[in-house]
Amino acid sequence: MFLWLPLVAVAAHLVEEFLWPGGFAAWYRTYRPEYASSITRPYLVAVNALLVVLALIPPFLGSTPRAYAVWAVVAAIGAANAVFHLWATAKTRAYSPGVVTGALVYLPLAIVGIPQLLTNGRVSLGTALQAVIVGVAYHLWSAWRHRQRAARRV
Repeated sequence: MFLWLPLVAVAAHLVEEFLWPGGFAAWYRTYRPEYASSITRPYLVAVNALLVVLALIPPFLGSTPRAYAVWAVVAAIGAANAVFHLWATAKTRAYSPGVVTGALVYLPLAIVGIPQLLTNGRVSLGTALQAVIVGVAYHLWSAWRHRQRAARRV
């Protein structure tokens, strides 16, 4: 079951952002109007489909070092996403679709899960640090890509 936790977390988060209560795309366009033209349905589908595929890798690889490394990466990406939602909610003093699952699912997954992988010897400290770097870097890259895409659309 442990290997499935990132997929369960991603699914719960996507439900909150896009189905119930949903509204993430519209909220994000309001939150960052300079990126509004970059927030398209195809873009959101592609980015989130890639995350779902990444979250599917650990259970399909089974109990292997590579599966646990990918598990840590997905957890770190989720944690960075949770920090984004918490920051945006605090900044706007308005609900950000995704903040609840970010805070209650993504953050605990990373805060409890990655140290558990370290304690059990499933990942090395280097692998855990790389996962955290990838998680943070993904969100920095995403913001940069939105700036680039929005600038081309003006």
